[in-house]
Amino acid sequence: MIRDLPPQAARQGLIAFLIAFCCSGVAIEMAATAVAWQLYATTGRASDLGLIGLARFLPSLIFVLPAGHMADRYDRRLLVGTAQAIACLALAGLWACSATGAVSRLDVLALVNISGIAAAIRGPAFQSMVPGLVPASGLARASAASAAVDEFASIAGPVFGGLLYLAGPATVYAIAALLTIVSGALVTRLPYQQALAPRIPVTRKDLFAGVHFIRARPDIVGVISLDLFAVLLGGATALLPVFAKDVLHTGPLGLGMLRMAPSIGAVAVGLWLARYPLDKRVGHLMFGCVAGFGLSTIGFALSTQLWTSLLALVLLGGFDMVSMVIRSALVQVETPDAMRGRVGAINSIFVNTSNQLGAFESGMLAAWVGAVPAVIVGGVGTLLVTALWMHWFPGLRQRQTLMSDTDVSLLA
Repeated sequence: MIRDLPPQAARQGLIAFLIAFCCSGVAIEMAATAVAWQLYATTGRASDLGLIGLARFLPSLIFVLPAGHMADRYDRRLLVGTAQAIACLALAGLWACSATGAVSRLDVLALVNISGIAAAIRGPAFQSMVPGLVPASGLARASAASAAVDEFASIAGPVFGGLLYLAGPATVYAIAALLTIVSGALVTRLPYQQALAPRIPVTRKDLFAGVHFIRARPDIVGVISLDLFAVLLGGATALLPVFAKDVLHTGPLGLGMLRMAPSIGAVAVGLWLARYPLDKRVGHLMFGCVAGFGLSTIGFALSTQLWTSLLALVLLGGFDMVSMVIRSALVQVETPDAMRGRVGAINSIFVNTSNQLGAFESGMLAAWVGAVPAVIVGGVGTLLVTALWMHWFPGLRQRQTLMSDTDVSLLA
């Protein structure tokens, strides 16, 4: 049983956690912006942007089940601290390559792969920490604050990365490494309360408990698989360096603006949803927004002006935010604390698959048919997926609220 922390300790712990979360998110976005621009500027091949996504995705696929299990069995602070140390090693390697001018595709991809290992370990532990930092009565507000910080990092990171890139990629990696160190140090000192599961031998049933939990809930299967395939196909953001350099004829700062645009849309919609919560016709709204995501993707592909491209990406991020809110609410409400790490790990693999494997798909397709046709095909594919899921998951389509009768009984 997790005992509530004293109010003052809980408040201080939450603030420290949010600062650590922000530092980590900003560092990740800064480094991602620099890596994408640096590699594409070096090789000029869109397929290399796809390989970046694949290098990030493979560790999450391999480590997802063990990472979720560890997040439920071991101190999550130490797991996050270990992950941040690994991430620092990868950033130090990128700094060394850039500082010496010895930048090769294989070195960059190998270091990105190491950072993917860090992300796979960090993700389930980081995502599961908020309930152990605050009293039960403050969980909703703490979760909202965490989401807001995440979106801020998604906006600030690319801008800082683009600005600092003007001083050279080595500068970006050095500051990202410093932020990562600060994040890890803060997390390991948190006044954290965690109900650790007994140290019993790991079984196959234990590892796959999160999979079985999700499979038993059709609405959750429908919503996370819809998000998976929609974003997998509509992966325009992976090709932003191509559009920035070859279509819009802008530089690293322009790339940073393009990378932050979806987060601006997401923040705006998040603030709207905080003021006007989703309380009716949730299923229809979600499918409509996924279709809007696909249309925004097509609009971005057809744009040849920076401002219209930014507008399309803002809309894309806003539509995507609705899907994220619904997915998160459905998963969190039904998941007990003892399984949060494993269920969070399965949910994160869907998110990582859509974002990172989607980047690989987009990069490979762009190398074959060109960036603009590749993004158009992805947007059309998203519209097709939306139509199919509306047919295959009628219960999700007809859902009126985020909470089912079972959810209400669980919260009562």
